[in-house]
Amino acid sequence: MRRRTRDSYRRCMNSVSRPRRWRRLFVGLVSFVLVLLVVIGGCASWIYVDAAVSTVGRTDFHNELAVPPLAESRIEPDGTRLFELDMRTGSREFRPGQATETWGFNGDYLGPTLRARRGEQVRVHVRNGLPEASTVHWHGMHLPAAMDGGPHQMVEAGATWTPQWTVDQPAATLWYHPHPHGATEDHVRRGLAGMFLLDDDLTETLPLPRNYGVDDLPVIVQDVTFRGARFEDTHRIFREVGFLGEQTMVNGTLAPYREVGDELIRLRLLNASTARVYTFGFDDARAFSLVGTDGGLLDRPATLHELPLSPGERAEIVVRMRPGERTVLRSNKLDAGLGFWTQRFNGGDDTFDLLELRAAATLRPSPALPATLAPASTPDGRDSVTERRFELDLSGINGQPMAMDRIDFAVTRGSTETWIVHNRDGMPHNFHIHDVQFRVLAVGDEAPPAHLTGPKDTVFLAPDETVRLAVRFDGPADPDTPYMYHCHLLWHEDLGMMGQFVVVEPGGAAGRPQHRHGH
Repeated sequence: MRRRTRDSYRRCMNSVSRPRRWRRLFVGLVSFVLVLLVVIGGCASWIYVDAAVSTVGRTDFHNELAVPPLAESRIEPDGTRLFELDMRTGSREFRPGQATETWGFNGDYLGPTLRARRGEQVRVHVRNGLPEASTVHWHGMHLPAAMDGGPHQMVEAGATWTPQWTVDQPAATLWYHPHPHGATEDHVRRGLAGMFLLDDDLTETLPLPRNYGVDDLPVIVQDVTFRGARFEDTHRIFREVGFLGEQTMVNGTLAPYREVGDELIRLRLLNASTARVYTFGFDDARAFSLVGTDGGLLDRPATLHELPLSPGERAEIVVRMRPGERTVLRSNKLDAGLGFWTQRFNGGDDTFDLLELRAAATLRPSPALPATLAPASTPDGRDSVTERRFELDLSGINGQPMAMDRIDFAVTRGSTETWIVHNRDGMPHNFHIHDVQFRVLAVGDEAPPAHLTGPKDTVFLAPDETVRLAVRFDGPADPDTPYMYHCHLLWHEDLGMMGQFVVVEPGGAAGRPQHRHGH
């Protein structure tokens, strides 16, 4: 009888203790989840706060700005201007006592500024002294596809390549850089880049600053991160655009200043970074005049306070200096509607002090800028014969990654087309077309802003943004050798955000891509 009573008591107590145990387990699980959420939230907050980079107000401008030398050239017996470019490995002390391994043209880092006139025949003898194959692409240049320097014109290690063409476009600030498929970001990041300036009769009659290295300055802007002595090349967490550096260099110079002695200074801005978008302005928010874009001069100067440039884009601006003053060229936050997360982790909140200009106590007078500059050299789209649509995302363009043996379409020599480019991704992209300078007809449903009204070969697209471009193809025709179109955020390009087209005669069809290699 007593045993039955004890068993009944135990069963009763077990039935009471079971809910208590479940409650304790539930409370423990909830507490664990709450702690986990707090830890995750704290880590996310730390990552978010740590993602923004700024050197504003903290840069001690103590290094004189290096100005790339004008490349030497000679006139051959047939009248051709010959340049020589050697792709080399090297090292440079960007910071005292720390030698960083680099690549460069004719030197240890970056390259000389090539300069030629409209109408000249030019030839460039390229030698590849690197330990691997690469190319030299003439970004913004109108030239035959076989001379373009894209991924089909590889120059093997130890080999040479000698492209030649006739300069047949208006005066402009162009540049050159490698374009090997799948490795462009790495080769440019190591230092392979330089400017290519074009002159013509018209621009030489205009009262613009033109004394190279004095009142006409190349400004090649790159972002870098050093890990010890070496360049960092990793993409930090959530950086969907590619590599974003923690500090900037101009012409390979950290914390640069430049003493100037003229009232008006022309800055030829080149965004040579692999992924970062800069919003150029000055520390005192002074106005400046935009006189040129990627492919040459505007029809008239435009007064701006800020100017965004994505990788590969160029602009020529003129800023007025006052005797004895100092002003800092700065990159401000990007205002492109990127969204809370994308803005922070893709560089939109980053700010940099780039270059300090120091005016002499007495300045040489500069003539006023002309009211008009150059007539439009790009098509207005009214004679467009067709429309093409390009959808951009990381999977490729129009859903297809780049294929070296696939020509995506052919265009007819002498025709004008309207290209509609849409960024359907949640991250920024831009769009570059080889061989041509196009006109931006619209951004969304609006007329283009002032900084997009000149001749362009590269244009930025925020998420879900659409641009309409008028593009004319003047040839020459070559059905077997393609030009590229691609995102110029170089990691995206390397992943396959690129396609290719050929120019054909009326009624012609695309052939098969030919891989040409240096010998």
